[in-house]
Amino acid sequence: MLTILFDGIAYGMLLFILAVGLAVTMGLMNFINLAHGAFAMVGGYITVLLMQRWGVPFLVCLPLAFLGSALLGAVLERTVYRPLYRKPHLDQVLFSIGLTFMAVATADFFAGSSQQIVQLPEWLKGRTELGEGAWMLGMGHYRLFIIAVCAALTVGLQTVLTRTRFGSRLRAAVDDQRVAAGLGINVNWIFLGTFAVGSGLAGLGGALGAEVLGLDPSFPLKFMIYFLIVVAVGGTTSITGPLLAALLLGIADVAGKYYIPKLGGFIVYSLMVALLVWRPHGLFVRNGGK
Repeated sequence: MLTILFDGIAYGMLLFILAVGLAVTMGLMNFINLAHGAFAMVGGYITVLLMQRWGVPFLVCLPLAFLGSALLGAVLERTVYRPLYRKPHLDQVLFSIGLTFMAVATADFFAGSSQQIVQLPEWLKGRTELGEGAWMLGMGHYRLFIIAVCAALTVGLQTVLTRTRFGSRLRAAVDDQRVAAGLGINVNWIFLGTFAVGSGLAGLGGALGAEVLGLDPSFPLKFMIYFLIVVAVGGTTSITGPLLAALLLGIADVAGKYYIPKLGGFIVYSLMVALLVWRPHGLFVRNGGK
C-alpha cells in the first residue's frame, strides 16, 4: 500500500511539472494551448538525442531540455501564438490541435514511430525497501529523484511568484492586463517570459518522464487529457491547486490500475467529475480582475 502511494506521488509530481506551465499560461493569457504536450515531447527527444548520439550525461541533458523547449516556446509565442490571443477560444483550440498534429508528424518523420529508450545512470537504478508485509515501502531510486526535483521546482516557482518583482508583475497582469499596462508593466514581455518558462518546464517534465511514461510521437496526444485534468481540477490562478490536482490524479491512477486494472481510467475520470461538480472553478481560486 505504501509503495503504491509512493509511486502515485512520484507520478503526480511528474504530471504537475508537465502541466503547471499550461496552468500558468492559461491563467495569465486566457489562451487554450492544447499543444502544450508537444513541448514536453521536444524535451524528451532532446534528452534522448543528446544521450544516444553524443553521450551527454543525463543530469546535463535536463537543463538543456528545459532551455531548448523554452527557446522554442519563446520563438513560437512571438511568431504564431501572439496574434491569436484575442481570438475566440474555438480558434485557439483548433490552432493548437493543428500544431500538436504537426509536432506528432514531425517527430514520426525524423525519429520514427518506435518508443525511445532512456538509459539512466546506475545510481538512479535500483530500489530501496523499508518495512515488511503489507506496509512495506518500496522506493525506486529514479522515482525518488523525480519527487526531489519536482519538489524543488515547486518551491522555486512559488518563491518566484510570491517574492520577486517578476512575480508581482505577473500577478498584476493576471488580475487586470489593461491596468498593469497603464502602470508601465510590459505585458508582452511578461507573456513571452511566462510562455517560455512554461514551455521549458514542460520540456523538463518530458525529459524526466521519458523513462516513466514512455516517449514516442504520440506522446502529446496520449497525455493531453491528463494535462487538462490537472488544469481544470486545480485551477489556473495558483500553484497549489494544480499541485494538489496532480497528486490526486497520480495516486488515483496508480492505485486504480493496480487494484482494478480494467476500471483504472473510470476511477480517474469519476474523481475528476466529482471534483468539478464540487468546485467548478478549480480547487483553489484567487479572486481578481478580468
